[in-house]
Amino acid sequence: MNTTWKVLTGLPGVVFVVIGLIWLVAPGFAASQLGMTLLSGVGLSTQIGDLASFFLVMGSCVLIALKTGQRIWLYPTVMLLGFAVFGRILAWGLHGAAFAIDMIAVEVIVAGLLMMASKKLP
Repeated sequence: MNTTWKVLTGLPGVVFVVIGLIWLVAPGFAASQLGMTLLSGVGLSTQIGDLASFFLVMGSCVLIALKTGQRIWLYPTVMLLGFAVFGRILAWGLHGAAFAIDMIAVEVIVAGLLMMASKKLP
């Protein structure tokens, strides 16, 4: 994999890890960046724990793929992004959520980029 592909693949990985860490140390800021408000009680615990783990797993898998050269590590991130897109579309269509086209676009673009990068790894 050439340097350009490593950078294009590694950048979202690093960003995902940073977002996950922000969820752990500054959840109010992280929530505001995603158009959310913080919940309370058990909901807050779930919100912080689940969203931190979502981003930390995605970022870690991408970085592990780059470190080991094994493309299989990219697939969990692609799957999480794909299911997030599916969930956003269902939230809009079935539950009256706003159609988050900007977030959907980023998720589709990053998932596509990672799928293309997976072709470059053994």
